Amino acid sequence: MPNTADPRRSEERAHQHSRTAAELPVVLDRRGEESLPVQLAAALRAAIDGGALLPGEPVAASREQARRLGVARGVVVAAYEQLIAEGYLTAAHGRGTRVHPELRTASAGPVGGARPASGRGAEPIAAPDPGPASGAAGAAGSARGPAGPLTPGLPDISAVDTPAWRAAWRSAAARAHLRAPDLGDPALRSEIAEHMRRMRGTARPAEDIIVTAGTREGLGLLMTALGTTGGRRLVIGVEDPGYPSLRRVAARHGAEIVALPVDVDGLDTGALPEGLLDAVIVTPSHQYPLGGSLPLARRRQLLEWAVRGGAVIVEDDYDSELRHAGSPLPALAALDDPVEGSVVLLGTFSKTVSQSLSAGFLLAPRRLRALVEPVRRDLGGPVPAVVQTALAAYLGSGELRRHTARMRRRYAARREAVVEKLLGVPGARVRTMSGGLHAVVQFGSSPETERQVLAASDAVGLGAVPLSAYWQQRTPGAMRYGLVIGTGGADDARFARALTALRAVLLAADLGGKEAHPGV
Repeated sequence: MPNTADPRRSEERAHQHSRTAAELPVVLDRRGEESLPVQLAAALRAAIDGGALLPGEPVAASREQARRLGVARGVVVAAYEQLIAEGYLTAAHGRGTRVHPELRTASAGPVGGARPASGRGAEPIAAPDPGPASGAAGAAGSARGPAGPLTPGLPDISAVDTPAWRAAWRSAAARAHLRAPDLGDPALRSEIAEHMRRMRGTARPAEDIIVTAGTREGLGLLMTALGTTGGRRLVIGVEDPGYPSLRRVAARHGAEIVALPVDVDGLDTGALPEGLLDAVIVTPSHQYPLGGSLPLARRRQLLEWAVRGGAVIVEDDYDSELRHAGSPLPALAALDDPVEGSVVLLGTFSKTVSQSLSAGFLLAPRRLRALVEPVRRDLGGPVPAVVQTALAAYLGSGELRRHTARMRRRYAARREAVVEKLLGVPGARVRTMSGGLHAVVQFGSSPETERQVLAASDAVGLGAVPLSAYWQQRTPGAMRYGLVIGTGGADDARFARALTALRAVLLAADLGGKEAHPGV
């Protein structure tokens, strides 16, 4: 008998697929030693085990299957009956024959059975379905395996499916065959400009918005524009520690990367080199991963520095709207000159809506926009018209703002749960964080301790990322050690179980009861 899994998971997977049965290519050898029913059963069994047929998915009706294969219906009936007896298929009146909804296919990966951490009864957490790593997890450790309940950078998408969301996509379906303008759908650009005005304080026209496929694509677009203009290798400053994926995008475009120091308030603008950098990538609203918010005085100092040296400031505004403590400062771009300014803001909908959209935007002052627009026209727009139309309708309905408000409350509760659960763990400290989708648990100053804790965390499938992975300059004295954990990518029950497991892992690690390093 094949393995079985949680039937609720199976139902969810089944609903993702059409009620129409898959048309699998099945070849029967009429001259073979095995009978036709045996061959057909073997082919279907292999398709199920290999993931070509998913739990809950229908198979073709016996008459239709017989017609496709050119065999008698009795051949198909016999094969189906054999697979039903083995537990691969199930049949019910009115529902036809389908893959057993409680099957666990080989492609679905393990559903349970993760090994517990040693000591003090850590609760095992089921590993999730394999999928592409993204966000901070992809940046700092995508090679370490699939995402877990504490993988950073993953939003909670359970509340996205609302009537306004469905209505936006229904209306957009009529434009699925159209091609959006290279710079973006005018309606979407207008809605983004209005959204940014209301949420981030940027009073800028729709012409300053260029639609992108997300933050990394937007940075690549800007890097191409700056590189072709300067005709030499760019020198890009990055926060250290900072967001590794954007750092890698710049390096992929041939840039020389310069690490810039960070303190509790974010980028140390007093330490910026003069006349060296072509651009600097910053997260002023919510420094990643340490969480500082750049004070107004430093923001002005950064703008003045950029004007003096002719540098471009790349503002990564990735989760600034998810602030759940205090009032957020306006975007750095709101302080910039809209015509001759230095700030290019990169925004994305992946943290507030869903990563599956692969949609974002670039906001630039006129002089820099003039450099980017020809590149976008040459390369073409990467976001389909149907996505842009749906996003425009969704933004226009005001639902994104309401959704963001709901998510702020949910993430604030998650943040409080992290603090409460880890309270009293000797040697561990949860860093102060005013928003976002992650938390930093800092402990000690030993890379060996971090490796041990990470190994125990991985053993129960938590998906945490080592804090040290975010440093560009791997100087032992400057780096800090701990875990970066996500607070958005799991349902409440699974998140609570993960925190319980994390606490057990930290207690078992015996961090020594010393205070974590009080610095950055």
